[in-house]
Amino acid sequence: MDAFAAVREARQGSREAFIGLIRDNEAMMYAIARNLLKSETDTADAIQEAILNAYNGIGSLREPAYFRTWLVRILINACRQINRHNSKYVPMRDGVELADPHVNPSAQLEMEDLLSGLDMEHKEVVVLYYMDDISVRDIAQMLDLTESNVKSRLYRARMKLAALMKETEAWEGLR
Repeated sequence: MDAFAAVREARQGSREAFIGLIRDNEAMMYAIARNLLKSETDTADAIQEAILNAYNGIGSLREPAYFRTWLVRILINACRQINRHNSKYVPMRDGVELADPHVNPSAQLEMEDLLSGLDMEHKEVVVLYYMDDISVRDIAQMLDLTESNVKSRLYRARMKLAALMKETEAWEGLR
């Protein structure tokens, strides 16, 4: 079944069609949430919340072609909510996280450290654009921004990341 037919069926109440749509998008959802949030637990919570909200709101989706955009928007809102909630508490690292065998652990930690230096609005566009290869146009739709606003956020994020990288290099040179 193609994605458009699955969305139409899910809108009419087919649980199987909805589950299929989520399975088709689960890797993308995980990648986005994991890069926006600090822990595996928060990532799982955001994905679960997004799936529940999507299931409850699938009937309000007007255009099946925008299912993925709509789903990512719901996921980003769930990530924002978790970040707001977590900002009230002292963050603690999850117990044990399983490393991705295909990713260099030190590079992954360095990327996480750099991304943690960005505020949420800049982190969102960086993750969507560079890590998930989503176009500026699609990001603008997902975040309800203009394309020029997305480009501006990407530019500011790159400048901030460059400054953070220089700080890191200077710090490493002092050791």
